[in-house]
Amino acid sequence: MKNALLVLFATLVVVMGALAQTPTVTATPNTVYVGADGKFETPPDTALIQFNISAQAETARDAYELASKQAETTRQVLQTNSIDSKAAEVGFFSLSPQYDWKNPKRKIVGYQVTTSVTLKLKDFSKIGPITQQLADASVGQSQSLSYTLESTEEAKSKAVADAYRRARASAQALASASGRVLGELSYASVDTAENVRILAPVPRHMQMTANAPAPAPTEEFTPQNVTVTAHVNAMFVLK
Repeated sequence: MKNALLVLFATLVVVMGALAQTPTVTATPNTVYVGADGKFETPPDTALIQFNISAQAETARDAYELASKQAETTRQVLQTNSIDSKAAEVGFFSLSPQYDWKNPKRKIVGYQVTTSVTLKLKDFSKIGPITQQLADASVGQSQSLSYTLESTEEAKSKAVADAYRRARASAQALASASGRVLGELSYASVDTAENVRILAPVPRHMQMTANAPAPAPTEEFTPQNVTVTAHVNAMFVLK
């Protein structure tokens, strides 16, 4: 009986969650209610470079000092590329002990300092030099690159317009099939979302070369478009 009640409760939670995501519309005579998805693709306007600054030493003080040196190196790389150091945002900072797990007493053998850094770039031509210089300076264990769209208003409007055209076309087809004439819009709801493209992290040893530096992994490639999607629910009057 207890298991049956748990199953019933879980079912109610799922149903209630679905109802919370779907707008409640009261059906009225001589109307048609439709829903449709739309999208708009546009080049990204912002690149996000993410990496961790990590250092390990026997004492917490030494680990902190090593991490500070890496942070200073990061500032120098940014200044070399004419980027304000404030453009680099810190996501988290942690100081954790490292244990000898082979020792039954779990003896502390050192400390590790880790902090995450996110850098936003509008000038995509600086992506290659910055990632290469950070790798050459042994800053960060890995780097990841993603593209996003910060100025989304125009793209959202076009995605909504595309969804509305599809919704109205569906309503028009239904009205014609039933011998009615599609009238004006009486209700609508809109939901939009952005599809962010993330490239896999590139290990540091793959970015470094023994002789002359190789072209950056992203050099001469075109960033993937950002897709903004929209869902429109619409109710039309039938004449």
